[in-house]
Amino acid sequence: MTKTQKILVSGATGTVGRQVVGELLARGHEVRALTRSAASAVFPAGVEVVQGDLTDPDSLIPALEGVTGLHLITFGGAYFAPLETGPRILELARAAGVRRVTVLHGGGPSLLEDAVRADEGVDWTVLMPVEFMANALEWADPIVAAGEVHEPFVSRLSAMVHEGDIGAVAAVALTEEGHGGREYVITGPELLTVGDKVAAIAAARGREIALVELTEEQAVARWRAAGHPEDVIGFLVEAYGNTPEVGRTVVDTVQRVTGRPARTFAQWAAEHADAFVASA
Repeated sequence: MTKTQKILVSGATGTVGRQVVGELLARGHEVRALTRSAASAVFPAGVEVVQGDLTDPDSLIPALEGVTGLHLITFGGAYFAPLETGPRILELARAAGVRRVTVLHGGGPSLLEDAVRADEGVDWTVLMPVEFMANALEWADPIVAAGEVHEPFVSRLSAMVHEGDIGAVAAVALTEEGHGGREYVITGPELLTVGDKVAAIAAARGREIALVELTEEQAVARWRAAGHPEDVIGFLVEAYGNTPEVGRTVVDTVQRVTGRPARTFAQWAAEHADAFVASA
């Protein structure tokens, strides 16, 4: 049994941050959730909510008091810009007695992640999840409205990961020995096509869903109509049309780090079935 520790979680209201909070609580640790809007944040009972902003490191000084672990994200502020404050955040963390740091990889180079990797005063772990299962929530509106999903490159493969498993790996790395200096690619337990995902959601909600394949040109036109910048559109075309090997290769990180199997997309779909059904 791991000794109870107090952990500060930044990005605590995000898709992964909430899972880190929940996993730490489930493991019996004390959790301090960092948010820029503490008054409006809602968390489970027992979570201490504190206000602070990663773009203003000195605002973190009270939040860091008495914590042994720190979970970081690589962006901050109102516009989610890449953080340039990593060295100061880590300086303050070391001064406060923080021993372990996890950082959620943001998909590309990051000044904050670079600062974490270069720091020899803490045991750091970089979390590198592939596609989130939660991304499928983007289909909720068209499924509810018309029972359809419109996507390009429907045969593409993804080793997508349950966001709860990302939180579980983070919780272990923040509270147990043996994870310092590690880079963990985190995936689900299986490779899925778009059709596989749609079928799992259909089974979970108890109603068929039609999958309509878009051409690349149709997909680009849709993304432009949605207001996506050209660089984002280029990224989507490359990521979907030529998924990197890391995104379509299953690894056993969840099992190795947490001691239990990674959760399947069918499990995720069952947990979120209500999002794909019209409200009564």
